[in-house]
Order: sequence, then C-alpha cells, then structure tokens
Amino acid sequence: MGVGKTTIGKVLSETLGLDFVDSDREIERVTGADIPWIFDVEGEAGFRARESKMIEQLTAIPNIVLATGGGAILAEENRRWLKERGCVIYLRAPISQQIERTKRDKSRPLLQTADPAQKIRELMAFREPLYKEVADLTVDTYRRGPKAVSNEIRRQLDEAKESGFLSN
Repeated sequence: MGVGKTTIGKVLSETLGLDFVDSDREIERVTGADIPWIFDVEGEAGFRARESKMIEQLTAIPNIVLATGGGAILAEENRRWLKERGCVIYLRAPISQQIERTKRDKSRPLLQTADPAQKIRELMAFREPLYKEVADLTVDTYRRGPKAVSNEIRRQLDEAKESGFLSN
C-alpha cells in the first residue's frame, strides 16, 4: 500500500508501449461497486475471491502491465498465476512512506482502524516474505518519482533479459 503501483504502472506501460490494467479498477468496473463497498457487503473473503478470479483472467492477457492490490499475493493461486504468467516486480517502500501516502485515504478498507500505521506494519510483516517469494525484480520507490522508478524497472528488465534470467 502506498508504494505507487498504479502511478508507476501507468508510466511503465507508456515506457514499454504496453496497455496498463489495475486489477482493483477492473473489479470495480465489472461489479459496478467500489472496493470499500465490496468489503462492507461481502467482507474481505468475498473481495479476495473476486480478486483471485480477476487476477486469473488478467494474467492470461499477454503484454500488459498489471498493477494488483497489495493483498493479491495472499492467495497461493494468485502467486502462482503472477509468477508463471509474467514478470513480477516488487515495488518496495519503507513503512514510513506507506503510512505517509495512505494516512488520508479513506478508500482503503483495511486501514479503517484506530491505528492505521500499526495495521500497515502488521500487513507488511506478513506480506513482505510473500512479495519477495514471487518477485523477479525488486525496485525501491522511496523518494523517487514515477519516471525514475519506471526507468529503473526498464533497466533491470533489460539486464535480466540480457543475462537470460527473463525470456519475455
């Protein structure tokens, strides 16, 4: 949360000449409801089921830049689809940056608690090992603009292809 997945994804897609897709926006488009409403009505489990279905569909589309929600990696099948069907980039930011970027955002259901900063710490303690497990590349976003991060991703992608680490 708050690392810039959507913003950086849009810039990266332009840089690479690919379409950009945000899985959360696609869920909202298909359901006609926003994410907080889905959480309110169906709970986190209902949202995660919708998210998995969407990720299965979106990862089957070739040559896109896909931004997923931060919790998408919680489901084993999502991790498998992401890893098998594309190159996964972990955008890493310090917890302090995540707290700063999300502190006024009321559209994040998991942060609607008495202590959102503590919730971010808890989420990261659990999720970061999963991000590292799935990631082909890791890029730090701290104090870097979307263009700089996008350029770093492109550089790492080019290096990975040259070394034979990535084939697509």
